Amino acid sequence: MKPMTRGEIRGTPWEAMAGRSVKDELRSNLVRSLRTQAPIFPGVLGYQESVVPQVVNALLSRHNFILLGLRGQAKTRLLRALTELLDPELPVLRDAELPDDPFAPLSLEGQALVAEQGDDAAIDWLPRDARYVEKLATPDVTVADIVGDIDPIKAAKLGTQLGDPRSVHYGLLPRANRGIFAMNELPDLAGKVQVALFNVMQEGDVQIKGYPVRLMLDVLLVFSANPEDYTARGKIITPLKDRVGSEIRTHYPRTVEHGMAITAQEAWTQRDSGVRLPRFVSEIVEEVAFQARDDNRVDKHSGVSQRLPISLLEDVVSNAERRALTAEDQQPTARTSDLYAGLSAITGKLELEYEGELKGGEAVARELVRRAIGQVFARRTADLDLAEVVAYFEADQALKVPDGLASDDLLGVFGLVPGLLDAASRLSEGDSSADLAVAAEFVLEGLVAKRQVARSEERGYVAAEPDPQLAAGPRRRWN
Repeated sequence: MKPMTRGEIRGTPWEAMAGRSVKDELRSNLVRSLRTQAPIFPGVLGYQESVVPQVVNALLSRHNFILLGLRGQAKTRLLRALTELLDPELPVLRDAELPDDPFAPLSLEGQALVAEQGDDAAIDWLPRDARYVEKLATPDVTVADIVGDIDPIKAAKLGTQLGDPRSVHYGLLPRANRGIFAMNELPDLAGKVQVALFNVMQEGDVQIKGYPVRLMLDVLLVFSANPEDYTARGKIITPLKDRVGSEIRTHYPRTVEHGMAITAQEAWTQRDSGVRLPRFVSEIVEEVAFQARDDNRVDKHSGVSQRLPISLLEDVVSNAERRALTAEDQQPTARTSDLYAGLSAITGKLELEYEGELKGGEAVARELVRRAIGQVFARRTADLDLAEVVAYFEADQALKVPDGLASDDLLGVFGLVPGLLDAASRLSEGDSSADLAVAAEFVLEGLVAKRQVARSEERGYVAAEPDPQLAAGPRRRWN
């Protein structure tokens, strides 16, 4: 049974750790994890060789730190993962307003409880997740929200003056005492609130409505920000920036494989309908994000969130699920063409430059999908001879694929193209007819992306139009 009074934890390690700061607690648990080679932040993928070592160094140095990165770079997820390095539970005084150490209370209320009740003071056990306080910075956030404000009603009930610290209604930061306080999008915070933050970080005191109130808080302060806001706009006041111990840059996945692992972890793809997801489809989905990040029509300052491939993959699976339910497909499998049904997952996550706006979001998204298919197709078919497939269409043949056709029924359609199923068998990721059918469609969509085959709304897959520049022949050179 857990100790429930201050006296019951006397003589235990909790008494010996009285006054231990949260930064020391994080450092101690981190040192133990490093010595045992336990994974650090295992749910945060793609950062183990880059960002995580810098966060580890900041924690070992007992620094407050800031994560700088574009949207969708797991900044908030990483900050929330810091709780894994806290103790599983922490004893606090039950009747105190703030999370007070039973042997070293911060608040006047906690000190009065210990003075009056001594070892009979009741305690609660605070789980590690409850020791993390997070706030999204917006221009309307006030000092009262973060630090606190004078509460006249509280002062009247206590019979004290307004300047008495007991009349303060505490904000989010004091309530994070003995824990972690995270502020997302720090540059959006008003300057006077930033001043209150750095006063707490440096001196441990603030002024509330003209009354000096010392708050020697025990808290780890962590922040996140967009690098454009942090540096170019100059919206973070210099004294606060100077007091942040470590500045750590985050990044998007550096390889398609890392991106696929993140998307697979986050996307909801395990459906009751049992839709199968070929690896090349997942690879194309991830490649869409990589293509978007390199596209000049997409705003580089805004970035392309990792939520794009996550949402797109979910839409791809949903389209396959819808087809399976309507066509009674016994082997529902996601196809390459399902990516075009997920354009809505792309357009809402792209901030376009002027050129992109002129072309239109859906047109840009469609082209990104086509280019992604072409990239993955090129990587997987470098040693395949598809001349026979291309020749079929160049002979003025067309292949119409009915909408909503079940995977098993596709084989009969694709079998009309000489060499197509042979090529598909080398790309197929299984032995079933559905695996062969989706691989055959991948070949056709890849040839469309490479402009060796075209797709017509009326006729289906047809011969590609000749390149106008090549058809015109070599240009005459003038001396």
